[in-house]
Amino acid sequence: MNEIIQEVEMGQWRRTHSSSEIRSCSENDIVVVMGWVSSVRDHGNLRFIQLQDRKGSTQVVAKKGECPDPVLEQIQSLKEHSSIAIKGKVKLQQKSPSGAEIVPIELKVFSHARNAAPFLIQGKRNSIGLDTRLDLRALDLRRNSLQTIFHIRHTILKSIREFLDKEGFTEVNTPKMIATSTEGGAALFPIFYYDREAFLAQSPQLYKEQLTMSFENVFEIGPIFRAEPSRTNRHLSEAISIDTEMAFADYNDAMRLLENLLFHVFDSIRSINKHELSSSEIQIPQINIPLPRYSYAEILQTLHESGENVRYGDDLSPQVLKLSASNMNLDGFYFITDWPASIKPFYVKPDSKSEAKSESFDLMYRTLEISSGSTRINTKSELIDRMRKQGLNVQKFDYHLKVFDYGIPPHAGFGVGLERFLMAITGLDNIRDAAFYPRDIDRLAP
Repeated sequence: MNEIIQEVEMGQWRRTHSSSEIRSCSENDIVVVMGWVSSVRDHGNLRFIQLQDRKGSTQVVAKKGECPDPVLEQIQSLKEHSSIAIKGKVKLQQKSPSGAEIVPIELKVFSHARNAAPFLIQGKRNSIGLDTRLDLRALDLRRNSLQTIFHIRHTILKSIREFLDKEGFTEVNTPKMIATSTEGGAALFPIFYYDREAFLAQSPQLYKEQLTMSFENVFEIGPIFRAEPSRTNRHLSEAISIDTEMAFADYNDAMRLLENLLFHVFDSIRSINKHELSSSEIQIPQINIPLPRYSYAEILQTLHESGENVRYGDDLSPQVLKLSASNMNLDGFYFITDWPASIKPFYVKPDSKSEAKSESFDLMYRTLEISSGSTRINTKSELIDRMRKQGLNVQKFDYHLKVFDYGIPPHAGFGVGLERFLMAITGLDNIRDAAFYPRDIDRLAP
């Protein structure tokens, strides 16, 4: 390390202003700013630092004769990504992006960057591979484009909680270590739980259904785990799910709640993140409610008219949905309703007029599934019958079934995949960029 750079502690120094607050200062105000160095430019007797913090960036201008020589020397030795603090005078400057600059009086280096970053931070596009970026994810997250995405993520969660609270929902937390599969599938992560086998939860489904007995309307925002050996750009092994369950309701009520929730979220993003959106390439989709609704049978009919051999009961993959896009309005958000009961989990209620279909829906964005929901079965005998038809061991679900002896109300709900939702509305190509530290079949670190 260059001898001029000496790492020090904060001591009594504390930040007085963030980068976004500098523009409201008066000429010659003394401020203390803290952050990391995003760029250093040397023009001989004139040196520039771009100092980044959580609210943006501030330009620091060090000119010989206007700031102490030791500070000039320190700046000359600084490297990008160093963590620093600067005490200086505010200089109003219309040509500066923020409308003001800082002339440094004193500089403290808390942590000096010893290595050059293996990829660009400032550029909107990056030619380096995703795996290289993920290996240094904390550094990667300093990129402005990802900062905007995760600020939008914060707004999404904040606005969801705000909306559901106003709608009378109670936020809950359910176990993430469970005794048996929630949905009857094999995509489970087994773990050792003292002297017996347990699993990481695929979903809070059964617990949130039970909680409608006590609280009627509940929601949870938490992790789910799916051991799907997939390497597509839309699958994660650990994801965040936004789950709701509402008593005395059916799947039509759940769809109305979901589309109103989406409208509120989009409205919040455009308000809270408007400055970030204006300086980024992100185009938040427009949404008009009610959203279009297409039944599974209608999608199938369109495919048959196009000459596609898709049978009733087949899943609708992204590739299949692309074939329907030209004949139907599948460009934005829409619902696919009334799915075959045979391909839905055991707790999904069959249609009262036709047991072949179910009271269910998927929320789609183009060909990407964002959410799945349904009316749930609320009678014990019907639930046991559905379990047996799907080949499940009824005894393993005794902890859930016995609740149905005590008057569980009619109920419905849905789950939204946060990363998929974020991926859709920000235009990300890969879902791994929608997670802070993504987990998939190949990645367990950092």
